[in-house]
Amino acid sequence: MAQFDIQDLTFAYPERDQRALDGVTLQIERGSYVCVCGLSGCGKTTLLRHLKTVLAPCGQTTGTVLFEGRPLQEVPLADQAQFIGFVMQDPDAQLVTDKVWHELAFGLESLGTDPRVMRLRVAEMASYFGIQDWFHKDVGELSGGQKQLLNLASIMAMQPSVLVLDEPTSQLDPIAAADFLNTVRKINVELGTTVIITEHRLEDVFSTADMVVVMDQGRAILHGAPQKVAQALHERQSAMTFALPAPVRVFYGVAPTRSSQKSAWEERAVPTQDVQEPIPLTVREGRTWLLSYVDAHELPVRSLPDEPVLDRAQEGAGQKPAVQLKDVWFRYERAAPDVLRGVDLEVPQGELFALLGGNGTGKSTLLKCLCGICKPYRGTVRVLGRRLAEWKSGTLFHGGLAMLPQDPQNLFVKKTVRLDLEEMLPDVSRSERDVRIAQVARLCRVEAQLDQHPLDLSGGEQQRAALAKVLLCEPQVLLLDEPTKGIDAFFKRTLAEVLQGLVRSGVAVIMVSHDVEFCARYADSVSLFFDGSVVTTNTPRAFFAMNSFYTTAANRMSRHVFANAVTDEDVIELCRG
Repeated sequence: MAQFDIQDLTFAYPERDQRALDGVTLQIERGSYVCVCGLSGCGKTTLLRHLKTVLAPCGQTTGTVLFEGRPLQEVPLADQAQFIGFVMQDPDAQLVTDKVWHELAFGLESLGTDPRVMRLRVAEMASYFGIQDWFHKDVGELSGGQKQLLNLASIMAMQPSVLVLDEPTSQLDPIAAADFLNTVRKINVELGTTVIITEHRLEDVFSTADMVVVMDQGRAILHGAPQKVAQALHERQSAMTFALPAPVRVFYGVAPTRSSQKSAWEERAVPTQDVQEPIPLTVREGRTWLLSYVDAHELPVRSLPDEPVLDRAQEGAGQKPAVQLKDVWFRYERAAPDVLRGVDLEVPQGELFALLGGNGTGKSTLLKCLCGICKPYRGTVRVLGRRLAEWKSGTLFHGGLAMLPQDPQNLFVKKTVRLDLEEMLPDVSRSERDVRIAQVARLCRVEAQLDQHPLDLSGGEQQRAALAKVLLCEPQVLLLDEPTKGIDAFFKRTLAEVLQGLVRSGVAVIMVSHDVEFCARYADSVSLFFDGSVVTTNTPRAFFAMNSFYTTAANRMSRHVFANAVTDEDVIELCRG
């Protein structure tokens, strides 16, 4: 008997013609690891929320969801709270107490667990998840990765049989995200807990899944083993192929030039049923396949050209930087430790600059200092050649600087997306305003969402609507805090085109991001932020080629074969000779 049996599930939000879910039928076996993926707004989150009645959205629903053979509506809420755990996308949205130890105990307290059992469960989870060192801390002191790990530990303390995760790593740096997903996989393997997870970054999820479900416009168009789904997406030339793990993309990118002779990888690999040839899914499998491919072909070139070390002084000679920070120090409270420690940074006009680093290192604080939200107690901040204090009240944000915050909901103040966009054009005629809104909506692909409430949109749709609102400011300096969070791989290409168009027009784009693949492919320069300051700045190829963890899957896959290959396109180019 399937643990979840979803039969012809259809759902529509109030006052919407299009169905969010359209006849979804799935069976999820006990102890399985299921990855649900698809473009933004395809219905992933809506589907997951229907697996727990207290989280199910309001609207018109038909079909049935059976949990262990019983209609979900008939399962008592206490049983659902205990046996169906749910980890949300935003860590802060799920934290309800002030102390770490109290958060671990909160669910057990709500279930009326015996105090002796509760103490044992809390101690066990704190030890298992490595929370002992911050067990007595305030929740507000934790980094994003620690908060998400705390959410997971708090749920696992109730010993659920199902763990549902809605893009849990969207706000985590690459190392924290990998650690979190490894912990989830360990829970699935060692405890037998069923895992149902949605993700846009599939590198660490796709290959470990027992079943992959692909959603499109509310329908489950594909489901099956990862290799089978990867092959089907490639054959359909689906937009979801851009989101597949790097080894898969490289494999199919090189496939047209491959010889008919089987490589050693193909001789060893066991193909999944209905898959014509084995497809490498992990970095390790990709490396093995690549070594076999290189052995079978005479490749004239094994390295891409070295890029010169980025010299900001020589590059900016005779040109005023768009943004300049000199010896900037900042702390949130007088007695608190410094978050920024002597930051020196220059970003010229007409450049896409990416800032990487771990959670809690101060990247977002740096952006807040640039726009005046946070005021450094030492050092100078200049924007477009002028100190922040020299800008008159409000003038900085009228054609000067604009910022897309990490939480796009902070920008929404109206009842519809259209009204939010109109708010940015108060002194423009109605006809011109309609034209500009139509242009930016088409650019950010939110035409269908203009008359919807912003908070009713999916995470990716909210991000696109917030970007549209920011772009209406027509800034010369654009600050982006995690702009690819919640955005599917297909729209990332559109976002890159938008940003590159701004850069060509002279706009300086400063982007804080955990999306290593996006930065490697599209940034002009990349910096690593560590211990409150900028450690190094270089071109993407020079930056990522020398790293082991802050680098792309394509680089980790090919670094023992090719030199300076960072993106999928680099590896494919070298394979094709």
